Amino acid sequence: MALRIRTVPLIVASALFMEHLDSTIIATALPVMADDLGVPTIALNLAITAYLISMAVFIPASGWMADRFGARRVFVSAIGVFMAGSILCGLAPSMTVLILGRLLQGLGGAMMVPVGRLVMLRTVPKDDLVAAMAWLTVPALIGPVIGPPLGGLIATYASWRWIFWINVPIGFAGIALALAFLPAIREEERTPFDTTGFLLSAVGLATGVFAFETLGRDIVPLPVSLALAGAAGLILWAYVRHARGFEQPIIDVGLLRIPTFRIAVTGGSLFRIGIGALPFLLPLQIQIGFGHSALESGLTTFIAAAAAMMMKFAAATIIERFGFRSTLIVNSALGGLMTASIALIGVGTPLGLMMVLLFVGGFFRSLNFTAINAIAYADIEPHQMSRATSLASMAQQISLSAGVAVAAMILHMVTAAGAEPDAGRISMALAAVGIASGLSALIFAQLRPGAGASLQGGRRAAAEPDGQA
Repeated sequence: MALRIRTVPLIVASALFMEHLDSTIIATALPVMADDLGVPTIALNLAITAYLISMAVFIPASGWMADRFGARRVFVSAIGVFMAGSILCGLAPSMTVLILGRLLQGLGGAMMVPVGRLVMLRTVPKDDLVAAMAWLTVPALIGPVIGPPLGGLIATYASWRWIFWINVPIGFAGIALALAFLPAIREEERTPFDTTGFLLSAVGLATGVFAFETLGRDIVPLPVSLALAGAAGLILWAYVRHARGFEQPIIDVGLLRIPTFRIAVTGGSLFRIGIGALPFLLPLQIQIGFGHSALESGLTTFIAAAAAMMMKFAAATIIERFGFRSTLIVNSALGGLMTASIALIGVGTPLGLMMVLLFVGGFFRSLNFTAINAIAYADIEPHQMSRATSLASMAQQISLSAGVAVAAMILHMVTAAGAEPDAGRISMALAAVGIASGLSALIFAQLRPGAGASLQGGRRAAAEPDGQA
């Protein structure tokens, strides 16, 4: 059993690490890539946006695909698709081919993330889920931390194409391990594909993600971004109306009636606004605000990865001792506070103090992710797992994009047109997103005292008999 708690999450994590690393590493190398391909850097931002849009479009279909064709088969195929997209990006002679490769990567990523989580949820017993989630969440935190310095190293000392080619050996290892150790899981019941729901969700989510990605970045005029956001809201509202009248909708919004799932999704989305903004704001602060190099910036923020690694040994004990409700309330407030406290870092701040703030913040954020990702599935029935993972993954993707959008919008509002934001203005954005993350504690306070007892083998349930969420 102990082997399963580690083996399954780590196999799934190999794919998640590849996806999270790739999504952050490219940002550092964009100027070099743009120069080599002969296009403006701002235009090459489409490579990032294309990937996010592709993920947003196909994530809702992942649950149905897993049920129809088998979770392991879809997971392994998704890694293969992601690798194919990576190879195409690495060979790209033009921006058009690069964007096609990124769209293919997004399709693979959309299946890898929720289906990989689904494999774990159906393989690991609920009372071992917290420990398993701790192993799973570490790569999601390490990837964005080591991505920028690794991207800087590759872009500086090798060809930028290696940014994509390094995914190939990782992908082959993930496929081999998945085929060797993951069980073949498949739902016997066949459900019809919600074509109307897929089209509505695809257009609505793609429009929304594009609006978030362009908001405050001067890629398109601000009124256009706001109009797109409004259109996305209307299309998604139309989807919700459709889903209420469809027996097996592709995104089952009815799952939000389950208190633990609803609170985990809404509270987790608010908390992730700060997390989504950090990889955007922190390099800006260290490089533009303080004048350090990209490599120095990446090495400084690497300390958060060490905290995430240490957390995995403590998460289960902390949650077991204090329960999900208390852990999430206190930890969300502290995590938001630590994010906001980065705004106090200045050019003259001792390096040791900066490291402490980043380390402690990384620990709290990692602990929160473990607790959120576990409590979300505490009261989900086995036949609901595939739709629950699709909905949770979709919310996560949107909230991370919204975090960058909020941060960019704040910088746009406080910075003069055409000027670079200085350290003071970046600090304002850091404080704002930190406060937003901390406010998620108010949502987690809605959990009942014994919420998540099923994830702890009934041990807390015996102590708190009235705590069913």
